[in-house]
Amino acid sequence: MLRTLGVVSSGGDAPGMNAAIRAITRIAYSKNFEVLGFERGWEGLLTNTFRSLTPRSVGGIIQLGGTILRTSRCLEFKDKEGIKKAAETLALSNVDCLIVIGGNGSFKGASELSNETDTLIVGVPATIDNDVFGIMKP
Repeated sequence: MLRTLGVVSSGGDAPGMNAAIRAITRIAYSKNFEVLGFERGWEGLLTNTFRSLTPRSVGGIIQLGGTILRTSRCLEFKDKEGIKKAAETLALSNVDCLIVIGGNGSFKGASELSNETDTLIVGVPATIDNDVFGIMKP
């Protein structure tokens, strides 16, 4: 049974990232899940840098731009060793499900990570580049 969710906001900032973090946290807590927000995107996953998210900690963030978890691009995550290190962090933190908020680059990384871990990985599109197929009409 799932008990711990991890959240990563990766790549460039996009509208709705904070709204997604808030919704994920509030729904998870209503189902008795713990939520870990990895800071600075994949970098936080590689360094196991996270903050516990609670309904109180995500209150009042919808109107804020960017993402409260901050985001960055992480070159180390593009290497096989970086992917393995991220998989180890998921295991170490007992993360049962990782929710990735981002665009095509973030989803590509999530796909690579899914090959190295049994952790369930879910993507939430958040892109200003319209680079995730199916989220906008052509």
